[in-house]
Amino acid sequence: MRRLLLNAAALAVLVTTIFPVYWMFLTAFKPTRDIQAATPTFWPEHPTLEHFVTAVNAPGFWTYWRNSLVVTVAAVLVALVVAILAAFAVARMRWRGRAGFVVAVFAAQMAPWEALLVPVFIIARDSGLLDSLAMLTGVYFMITLPFTIVTLRGFLAAIPLELEEAAQVDGCSRPAAFRRVVFPLLAPGLMATSLFGFITAWNEFAFVNVLIIKDQDKRTLPVWLSSFRDVFGTDWGATMAAASLFALPALLLFLFLQRRVGAGMTAGAVKG
Repeated sequence: MRRLLLNAAALAVLVTTIFPVYWMFLTAFKPTRDIQAATPTFWPEHPTLEHFVTAVNAPGFWTYWRNSLVVTVAAVLVALVVAILAAFAVARMRWRGRAGFVVAVFAAQMAPWEALLVPVFIIARDSGLLDSLAMLTGVYFMITLPFTIVTLRGFLAAIPLELEEAAQVDGCSRPAAFRRVVFPLLAPGLMATSLFGFITAWNEFAFVNVLIIKDQDKRTLPVWLSSFRDVFGTDWGATMAAASLFALPALLLFLFLQRRVGAGMTAGAVKG
């Protein structure tokens, strides 16, 4: 009976979580008359791709898609490089201020990023970096870096130091031992952190809405989706189709990395 209740509760959570996503995809494939019908249907009786055509052909769609992809990938890659170095220094070395650095990273991870909207805006304004994708990339790098350091630190701590020392005994320098022995074992952690960093930066809305003011061609897809409407009101079919296309890269990336993600998050959470 206990297992039955737990399974029922898990199923309820699953349905509650999945249903909005299912409804988004369902609405994207429904004809407009079915979307506006008084009685909802839970399966598209007459599926159509017209809403996807409308979304793809909408002004600015591909520009905003490119901006989102460039900014997100650049921020995640730079965060991974910096985080690997920082996590290695924290997990493998002993130096003055190490504990304080770790506390600062955890504090940055727990802090609400929305509290930095005004300071970041003032810095960007005074530096002449408003309406700049470089500034947006730097902000996304700042957002994803603490989580990446915390996760990779735990994963590095779980890799036995003896493997690195054995490689050094065999003639490898410390950088070579890291590159040939430790780095390949970091693959699950790198994939897990890159996935969550990608999702965080890909979905970010507040900073791009504040930092990109005049040059609309520098905005990203989340802001574009919020204004996807015509003179007659919101086109829900096209909006859901655009949202489905927006969610597709993160979904495909997760499906591709899902095996590594579980191993990476587990290893990064149990030690360090």
